[in-house]
Amino acid sequence: MAANSCPDLLTFVKRKLNSQDTVNLCEAYRGKTVLFVNTASYCGFTPQFEGLEALYNEYKDDGLVVLGFPSHDFNQEADSEVKTGEICQLTYGVKFPMFETTSVKGDNVDPLYRMLAKKAGQAPKWNFYKYLMDKTGTVVNVYPSKVKPSDKALIADITTALAL
Repeated sequence: MAANSCPDLLTFVKRKLNSQDTVNLCEAYRGKTVLFVNTASYCGFTPQFEGLEALYNEYKDDGLVVLGFPSHDFNQEADSEVKTGEICQLTYGVKFPMFETTSVKGDNVDPLYRMLAKKAGQAPKWNFYKYLMDKTGTVVNVYPSKVKPSDKALIADITTALAL
């Protein structure tokens, strides 16, 4: 990949959560190691927001970014982005980038998640599925919902990807 080209997983413009502002993922995150996570506000795994924020804080200066995509595909997301934002920011202190509510599976799957599923060989089976992409745009691994952000294998994969 040329130095100024963009990994295809970052060739999207997404709207920030509870905002009209958009982010060109390529411009914002090219050259970063990215952890894509489909989130939900009312899920047994929702406390993972704290661990994801801790991961982001620990490794952001090294080039990691966590990108959260709330999804109602498993019927556990708030009805409004205002409420989702409150839960993320006020309840869990989330500062990593969160985006508009996104379909991650099924007939209406968002193109980003369609591409993630194709590259990884699997679509999210539940909330808090995690996809790790290295700086070159390669999906390094997929982590099911039960894999916590503090998982040693996940952290090892992140540190390896950051070292590339």
